[in-house]
Order: sequence, then C-alpha cells, then structure tokens
Amino acid sequence: MRTLAPLVARIEASTPAHRDRAIDGLRALALLAVPAGHWMLGGFTVDADGAIHNASPLSAFGAFAPVSWVLQMLGIFFLVGGCASALSYHRRPGGATDWLKGRVARLGRPVLGVTAVWAALIAVLSAAGVPDDTLRTGATLVVQPLWFVGVYVVVTALTPLCVRAARRLGGWSAVPLLLSVAAVDLLRYGPYAGAVPSWLSVLNILPGWLFAYQLGVSWGEKRIGRRGALLLAAGGAALFAVLIGVFHYPASMVGVPGESRTNSHPPSLLVLALASAQSGAAILLRERIGRLLARPALWAPVVVVNLSAMTILCWHQTAMLAAAVPASYAGAVPGLTTAPDTLGWVAARAAWLPVFALLLVLIGRYARGFEPPWRGVGAARRAAAGVLALGFTAFVLGLT
Repeated sequence: MRTLAPLVARIEASTPAHRDRAIDGLRALALLAVPAGHWMLGGFTVDADGAIHNASPLSAFGAFAPVSWVLQMLGIFFLVGGCASALSYHRRPGGATDWLKGRVARLGRPVLGVTAVWAALIAVLSAAGVPDDTLRTGATLVVQPLWFVGVYVVVTALTPLCVRAARRLGGWSAVPLLLSVAAVDLLRYGPYAGAVPSWLSVLNILPGWLFAYQLGVSWGEKRIGRRGALLLAAGGAALFAVLIGVFHYPASMVGVPGESRTNSHPPSLLVLALASAQSGAAILLRERIGRLLARPALWAPVVVVNLSAMTILCWHQTAMLAAAVPASYAGAVPGLTTAPDTLGWVAARAAWLPVFALLLVLIGRYARGFEPPWRGVGAARRAAAGVLALGFTAFVLGLT
C-alpha cells in the first residue's frame, strides 16, 4: 500500500473537479463484468486429439442462470456510454465529424491490434503443431466480444439524433426501440413463428442495444430524474419476471450450447427488460456511488480500469486461452480443461480467476500500446497491421 500511495495521490490530484466519478465507476463495473462472465460461464473440454472445445456450465447447471443476470451488464455499459457521449458531444472542440472520428479511433485501433496479433499467432501456433480445432476455438473466443465494438460504433454515430430525441421526449424516446424489439420477438416466437424467415432476428440488433444508449443520452440531458428511474427499475423488473414466468423466455442471458433460443445474439426483449431495471437502479444510485468514489483509494482503480477499457475487452479471452492451451497438453486440469458439469469444476474455475486476471495484466502491459493515440507507428506498420487483421477476419469467416 505504501508503494501504491504515490500513484493514488497522483491520480486524485489529476482528476478534474467536475469529473462525474459515478459514471466512470459504473463503466468500470460493467467492463469488469465482461471478463468475469466469460471466465465463469465459459469452459473447455479436450478431445482425443488434445484439441480444446468450448463448453458451458449452464448446460449442466440451469439453476446458475441468475448468475448471468448479474454478469450481463452491457445495458449499464450502453447507459453510461450514452450519458458520456451526450456530455462530450456538447463539449466537443470541433464539429460532429471530428468528434465521431475521435470516438471511432479509440474503439478501432485496439481491435485492429488484437486481430493483427492473432493473425500472426495462428500462423505460429499452427506451425508449432497446435491442433486446428484449438485454433478455431481460440479465434471464436477472441471474436466473441468484438461484435460489441461494431455495434457501439453505430450507436455512437447516432448520438446527434439521440440527443434531439432526448430533448423532445426525454426517457420516453427509448420506448419505440423497446416496442420494435417486442414486435420482432412476437414474430419470432409467436403463433406464426414457423412462417417467419430466420434472418428476421437481425432486426433486433440495433434497437436492442440502442435502447440503453438512448436512456443514457436522456440521462445525460437531465431528462430522467428519480421518478423516471423508479419507473425504469420497477417496470423493467416486472417485465423481466413476466417474460420468464409467463412467456417462457430462456432464463440465461448468455447462449447455452444445445439450446435453440438465445437472449443476447441478437438481443431479445428480455435483454431490454434487464437493461431497464439495471439502468433505473444505476440512476438511483448515482449520488451514492459518487460519494463512495470520492475516496482516493477506491477512485484510483476505477481510473486504471477506464484507461484500459479496450485492452480489457479485447484481450481477456486471450488471457484465459494463455492458461488453457498449455494445460491441454497436460490432459485433464480441474476447472480448466475438464468438462464444466460438476460443482467441483465451479470451485476450481473460481480458483483460476486470479490466474486469468494476472495473465491479463501481463498481456495488457504490452497490448495497451494499441490504445490510441499510436505514436511512432509509420504507414508501413499500420498497413501491415491492416493486412494481418484482414487475414484474421478471413480466417474467422471461414469458420462460419
């Protein structure tokens, strides 16, 4: 603690007085829920050839579905993203185009970095004799969280429209998005589901994730107060209960192998119900969270997590694979390469979490260089990174 004290003091001294610590705290919480969810709800099995394959403890433990309700915090992430975007959009030094370019660069460069590195890794690991199925599993896991970046870029580009809608309608501006998802779900799962094309579910992607972002913009515009937050929390919780208890939506917020329906890809109405309840709770707790983070020792880790946001998002699966791939050569390693179908696996996987976190810190020490701005990187290196990233994209598309 004595070693960290100067760093904590430096972070506290450099924090502007007007900084909304609650927003950063909520963002950090939502960010950390991503690796925690993937690390606890994703497992591996090893086949006869020594290759690893994805597996999920939710296949054996359906009662663990409520864990996914806590760890699925993308609604909070989009909420605070919308709020922060609304505030920064008003303070932008240049025009809307420059503001959007800056936002896209912050999201795109780390993605370019991780895909370029993995393109090179696949070639090296393949030459070293790592099974093809292991490489496919690894590529799938790396790409899994990156879909979020593309969606987030699109909703960020819609910020000017979201601001106008929030100023005119307040929090009610998110209602048409909820109704749109409800209509698609009715077509997908209602009486005429058999006559509906499978691609219809794609229509839920944009309104499904824009819903919480629009709530965040309305919050940033000061158009959602305590009464609105209570309505969001209570209404979202009630809708969530009805969808599971009456309409039999899958209880898990993440996909379960072997299940025909999933809530998150693309988002179903249940995702929006959870996002509504979480958003209402976050708005109600804003002042309390802000007071808590006024303590420098609590504020410092929030700053570190926020500064490494894209590194955490892009590389946390690589950290888990850095432990699992070598372990696959040792055979059955409890909690790592054994089937996630016993309570013993759950306990063993929990014990592995600090190892995954340490590996992520070690990887992030170097991977954080992909966070913008890129200094000292010439056109040749940028072009090489682009070519490698395209190669990885082609590899992943070949898997599907």
